[in-house]
Amino acid sequence: MGVDRRSPINRRSLIKGVAAAAAGVVASGCGAGDDTARGGKAPGDSLSASGAPEPGRSAAPHPGAVSVPPGSAPPAAGALPAEVARAGTGRPEVALTFHGQGDPAGVERLLAVVERARVGVTVLAVGTWLGEYPAMAGRVLAGGHELGNHSENHLDMLSMDAETAYREIAACAARLTALTGSHGRWFRPSQTQYANAVVKAQAARAGYPTCLAYSLDSRDHTEPGSAAVVRNVLDKVAPGDVVSLHFGHDGTTAALPAILDGLRVRDLRPVTASALFAPAAA
Repeated sequence: MGVDRRSPINRRSLIKGVAAAAAGVVASGCGAGDDTARGGKAPGDSLSASGAPEPGRSAAPHPGAVSVPPGSAPPAAGALPAEVARAGTGRPEVALTFHGQGDPAGVERLLAVVERARVGVTVLAVGTWLGEYPAMAGRVLAGGHELGNHSENHLDMLSMDAETAYREIAACAARLTALTGSHGRWFRPSQTQYANAVVKAQAARAGYPTCLAYSLDSRDHTEPGSAAVVRNVLDKVAPGDVVSLHFGHDGTTAALPAILDGLRVRDLRPVTASALFAPAAA
């Protein structure tokens, strides 16, 4: 996917504008640590864009294709289910998705790697991180990437009741809207690979009808070294995968050139999550 290359002047203007818009957003403290994939503990398996369970990636039967808040309208024909983890389009594409928090200088280095390769990625940002570094919202978008919601405080969302989960999602959504004019298309719950029914319902209530899970975990947040991160991705990657990666880890940045080269050798094109799950052109 080609990256939208704006001029340096336009990029600086956008980032300055985003920082100004953030003046009214109150920053709060850091949330919990890195996410833990809970494939074996998830209350239900994620679905592909076709609505079919993911062979070989499921830990338990999914209780239903979609989960929406009580009283809400059913999804439109052809709409995505309440959670997706892998696309079933058959196109030779994968989505590189990043859990968004970390030192801005490190994030800049990582984004520079993917932008040199003319690749767009999807960043799921933590609200408190945006509160501390509001200019990063504009920086992500200025690089031609996609920006979404990874909860306000990065806490264990599977342990939350409905109202607490809603507040976590809505608070980050409000930050994104204040900074960019949009809450973004995607929500990914923190500290879990898959959402449960409560989280999916509250995400829909907050304006996210589809949660974005992932099918391939790089395990980069465990600091295994860049070579292990490369193996964790390239040894298992397949068309349609949503790959979980993280900001804030030097090993991830070091691994990216080899990952991008390996995807190219496999004829797999990295795209944003929205492009991955887009229907085929008529």
